[in-house]
Amino acid sequence: MNFALILLVLLVVTGVLYAINLKVRKQRPAGAREPAWVAWGADFFPVILIVFVLRSFVAEPFRIPSESMVPTLLVGDFILVNKYTYGIRLPVINKKIIPLNDPQRGDVMVFRYPPDPSFDYIKRVIGTPGDVVSYQDKRLTINDEPVEVTRIDDYEHPERMYYSEQYQAKFGNVEHRLLNDADAPTLVSDVERFPYRENCTYNAKGFICKVPAGHYFMMGDNRDNSRDSRSWGFVPDENIVGKAFFIWLNFKDFRFDLSRIGSFK
Repeated sequence: MNFALILLVLLVVTGVLYAINLKVRKQRPAGAREPAWVAWGADFFPVILIVFVLRSFVAEPFRIPSESMVPTLLVGDFILVNKYTYGIRLPVINKKIIPLNDPQRGDVMVFRYPPDPSFDYIKRVIGTPGDVVSYQDKRLTINDEPVEVTRIDDYEHPERMYYSEQYQAKFGNVEHRLLNDADAPTLVSDVERFPYRENCTYNAKGFICKVPAGHYFMMGDNRDNSRDSRSWGFVPDENIVGKAFFIWLNFKDFRFDLSRIGSFK
């Protein structure tokens, strides 16, 4: 469902009703009642306008649907996505009109899923345009420089009764945790025929990819339980939605977890 398009249609409809109401109000006899459908539409217009502007240009809510970003983000987290960090874009068509900042390695980014842009995905930026991303034997290097990782306590998956190896990783000034499952294969077995597929080499140990211009390589923090750029390819700049930056609620199985509220990396 394209909520942005629905919101735009509602904005246009209520805006027209608002304009009609302003015009006919001056011509209506004193004491005459406004038609209910005109009054309701006119009343909703300012509210929808505010929501449309905030959601399109300031911040958009997003719900975490899967475990691909554990331990950074959990199923049931509701997050806010900064819509202007990477530039101002026109609503619905998502065309950038004012360039600002480019995504950086380590950013948690929401984007339109390349094989089906009607879906929004969230992953971490691993490779930026021109980078050579290598993931061999579950060890990540960028441009032949190993990403700094430190083994910390194993991660216990809530309600799943198993543990994953947990690491603290550092991308420049960004530190975050990631998971690996020791018994999971290193081979990427479900590779699609995506654009610029020729930029990637796959082997028994993993893959090596060169990120094309105007594209980004994305991976989930739950490395062995994330279907990401390893399988379906690079994210083009025009698919970017925004930078995730804040958890404002966690609601799962009819329970609220207030301890999850706050910023993350």
